[in-house]
Amino acid sequence: MGPDKIVPTLLYRDALVLVIDKPAGLPVHPGRGGGPTLADHLDALRFGLPRRPEIAHRLDRETSGCLVLGRHRQALARLATLFAANRVAKRYWAVVEGGPAAEAGEIDLPLGPASADPAEWRVRVDPAGKPSLTRWRVLGRASGTAWMELEPVTGRTHQLRAHCAAAGWPIRGDRVYGAGNGPLLLHARSVAIPLYPKKAPIAVEAEPPGPMRDVLMAFPPTPSC
Repeated sequence: MGPDKIVPTLLYRDALVLVIDKPAGLPVHPGRGGGPTLADHLDALRFGLPRRPEIAHRLDRETSGCLVLGRHRQALARLATLFAANRVAKRYWAVVEGGPAAEAGEIDLPLGPASADPAEWRVRVDPAGKPSLTRWRVLGRASGTAWMELEPVTGRTHQLRAHCAAAGWPIRGDRVYGAGNGPLLLHARSVAIPLYPKKAPIAVEAEPPGPMRDVLMAFPPTPSC
C-alpha cells in the first residue's frame, strides 16, 4: 500500500484526529515476522503538519474498518485517556457460525493470556483474567450464520473473537478461535469519540470491504443497519 492508496482510506479529519478505514490483512504495528505495516505509510497522512500522525488504538491484522489516529502528542494523550476509560464507543460487524438464540444480550467473561509466547498470542476465558464485557445484537440470520453487531465495552486484545468463540458462535474465518476458512469476517463498523467537551462525539462509519459485503448480501435487508 503506497501513499496513493492510504489517503483515499481517510474517513474523517480535523486538527486533532484522523479516522481511516484500515484494510484487512495489513498489520497496524510491526511483528516478529517483519513485512509491511500500516505504520510504514503514516507520513502520507501529515496534511501539512511537521510530524506524522500516530495510531491511538489497535485493530487485528485481519480486521478492517475504523482506526483512530492522533495528529500530534497532545491529541494522542487525550485519545489515550478516552480509550483507557472505555469512553470511545466502538461497534463492529461480524458474521458468526451458528449464532445466539436470543436477539440481543451481552457476554461478561474475564479474559487472560493463553500463552506466554508473544509469537503465539491468544487469550482464553480465565476467572483470574481481566474483566471483559461485550454487548451484542443480531442484525440478520442466513444459512446457519448470524450477522452480528458487537460492542466491546472493555477493550481487551482479541476480546470479540474470544468472546464469540466462548459463546459457541465463532466468527467466520477466525483461524485462531474458530475453524478458519476464508477471510475473517470482522469489521470495525463505527466509532464515536467524545473528544470535544462542548460538542457531540465525532461519529464515523466505514463500509465493509468487498469479501464481507458479498457475504452480507445473502442476509435479508435490515432497516436498522
